[in-house]
Amino acid sequence: SRLTQMNAISAAKNALRKLKVNSIGRACETCSKMNIEDCSSRGVLDGQARSSDEERMICAVMLSSSYPLRMAKQAAIAKDVTTRCWLMKSEPSVYGIADLARDRRTLWEGVRNYQARNFMREMSVGDHVLFYHSNSNPTGIVGVARVRTAAKGDPTQFDPRSEYFDEAAKREDPRWSAVEVEFESKFAGALTLDDLRSERALANMMILRKGNRLSVTPVAASEFAAIVALARSVAKR
Repeated sequence: SRLTQMNAISAAKNALRKLKVNSIGRACETCSKMNIEDCSSRGVLDGQARSSDEERMICAVMLSSSYPLRMAKQAAIAKDVTTRCWLMKSEPSVYGIADLARDRRTLWEGVRNYQARNFMREMSVGDHVLFYHSNSNPTGIVGVARVRTAAKGDPTQFDPRSEYFDEAAKREDPRWSAVEVEFESKFAGALTLDDLRSERALANMMILRKGNRLSVTPVAASEFAAIVALARSVAKR
């Protein structure tokens, strides 16, 4: 109804104000589809220019948190966003976010689980990555990276000196893959599993599922946006 649409527009405006959007551009793809004209696709968030993909993801999660916009949430989730999102785990004692910030880019090697490998093979250049510190105190999401190159053969599978050496791997048909990722940002602190569980928008996140131990998992666009927003919120406490 017209009233519901007006409520939706008002809720979207309020959500964007909470995110400190300082200027409003034309509607993003998600909002256009949902007939909301006052969102931000080319706005400025926290004084920092954002790409349309990032704005679209931020929009999706903020809309999903408003009761009158349940239909909008379904549309945002159903939409095929070109830039996909992932979570990748690493032990900081081996290679942490500080190492990536120093090196700026690295080859994400040593993945020896078939499902995690297959997820890496689905990655595209430009995809978002949530960097997760595992086996640390505290464990949690500590920053954001981007996929710099598509999957290619992991060189460590052919190196007899490497702990990841696989004598059955063939150079003409590598068994294991790796992607190169580049640093984007480091969070003020780790977002722990308890932090993630406290957010309704993250209830279905793969890392929170019982028994999940994969080092690489897909993340919904709305989940990625919720985590980025949560990290900013925690940093201001």
